[in-house]
Amino acid sequence: MATELKLSHTAAMILKAIESGHVYGFGVMEVTGLPSGTVYPAMRRLERDGLIRSRWEKQSIADAEQRPPRKYYTLTTPGRATLEASEKRYPLLANLIPIAVGGNA
Repeated sequence: MATELKLSHTAAMILKAIESGHVYGFGVMEVTGLPSGTVYPAMRRLERDGLIRSRWEKQSIADAEQRPPRKYYTLTTPGRATLEASEKRYPLLANLIPIAVGGNA
């Protein structure tokens, strides 16, 4: 897939973070160290390109935790394939992103 060859290190880090269970924007920012001005535009491009998909959290859940609703992200099948190719291109990628522990979904 042509997208695999053009995927930046930043986009690969975001895909890896999502795959590892960091499934909303702030979680991705926290684990990658990337700023919001990098993460959110990149996630919009990844979603536009069909590598990730998103869904909004129910308002009642956010209200119960007294915060705004989160937008949760998952990898698509092409996103998983692209991530696999990226892990070959960026072999240290697997070491950069820890697996999320507990309720990120």
